[in-house]
Parts: sequence; C-alpha cells; structure tokens
Amino acid sequence: MRIIARRTLREFVESLAGRKDQSAVKAALDAWFGEVSKAEWASTADVKKFYATASIVNAERIVFNIKGNDYRLVVSVDFEKSIAWIKWIGTHKAYDKIDVAEIEHGG
Repeated sequence: MRIIARRTLREFVESLAGRKDQSAVKAALDAWFGEVSKAEWASTADVKKFYATASIVNAERIVFNIKGNDYRLVVSVDFEKSIAWIKWIGTHKAYDKIDVAEIEHGG
C-alpha cells in the first residue's frame, strides 16, 4: 500500500514533545507504517486478517488502534489503487468527539 502521507504521522509525533509516551507512540506508528507499506490488501477482510482489532467503519474508512488503543488512526483506503490516506490521528478521548465517517485530513 502507498500511504499518504507519512508527514502527518511525523507531525503528530512531534506534537507530543515532552510527553512520556512520545517514543512509544513513534515506535507504534513506525511499525504500523512499515507493515502497511508492505501490505497487499484487496479488501477490508485482508485488513482484518492482519489487524484483528481494526474497526471497519464503511467501505473506505478504517480505524486502527495505536499503542494499546491509547491512540486512534483513521485511514481511507482505495484497494484498487493500493493507496491508504491518513485522515486523522489522535487520542482515544479525542476520537470519541469526531465523526469518523466524515472527518477529513486536518479535521
């Protein structure tokens, strides 16, 4: 999968500067990026095989649990083009305040 954009993940990690879990979040996001970059998903079923805890919201919205579910990563996937767009990342608490089906990058 081609992931758009890694910069979003880097900027989020940078925004955690001074927090004790910053390095753990960075490690978790780096691992996710590495795994998904190598993935060859054809459907949401393929995603669930690799990420059993991922939540399939609809045909193009998937929510990944990051760092033991402390953080959530919302991704839109185009399986035909093998592209994953990062739409949102934040704490579980902040996630509860968004409309995951409608959120767009930067929302």
